[in-house]
Amino acid sequence: MEGRIKLGISSCLLGEKVRYDGGHKLNHFLTDTLGRYIEWVPVCPEVECGLPIPREAMRLAGTPESHRLVTIKTGIDHTERMLKWAGKKLIELEKEDLCGFVFKSRSPSSGMRGVKIHTASGMPSRTGSGIFAEAFMEQFPLMPVEDEGRLNDPQLRENFVERIFVMKRWQEFKKGRRSIGNLVSFHTRIKRLVLSHSPKHYAQLGRLVANAQDAPIQELYNGYFRSLMEGFSGPVRNRHSQKEHQCPAAHDGLFQETALGR
Repeated sequence: MEGRIKLGISSCLLGEKVRYDGGHKLNHFLTDTLGRYIEWVPVCPEVECGLPIPREAMRLAGTPESHRLVTIKTGIDHTERMLKWAGKKLIELEKEDLCGFVFKSRSPSSGMRGVKIHTASGMPSRTGSGIFAEAFMEQFPLMPVEDEGRLNDPQLRENFVERIFVMKRWQEFKKGRRSIGNLVSFHTRIKRLVLSHSPKHYAQLGRLVANAQDAPIQELYNGYFRSLMEGFSGPVRNRHSQKEHQCPAAHDGLFQETALGR
């Protein structure tokens, strides 16, 4: 595998003092363990959209279907500022060839899920996503994403590492000549790993390859990639199959005793 895997990350998790109170949320697993193999692309939505350090704390207000980013004490609405910046930032990130993103949990700008939304009734609902995180996931729906809190779970951590390696493999594969034969070779190398996660997607990918002559090559590649990444969204179901056909990470001698937590 060529080069380090490139991941986006909330800047505060790398120890950058960008939080509303001037502090950080340094995560040693991400910097000291995973960071040995990762090229980080730090992003702080609140600072990069023009807000100062320190600044008034913010929260999400509204409903799960329609929420705003507002300051807690003064009620200043920064939603449009954030969305305008995010539109430009996502274009920049599209050029980075990211293989995933690690978000700051529960952040009103960067929380991936479970962010509190303060409703008019005064009863908060933990069903929201941060404004930037939500825009990122809409722009890159197949990109592996997690937050640092969920990565404390060994199974979720292992699945995330596996997904970013699969994404990296696919990116490198796409640099070659696009052909049915090359896609068949790629599928042959990875199909048993797919089976360990999702027999349904294993069958879907098999049908796509078997009927490859029936679709334009770009449509074929897009459909294969979508089904591939969706298949890895769940945990391993068949450990025996995984052991026989290990994650590409294991083949590269990386993460065996570190990022996979083994």
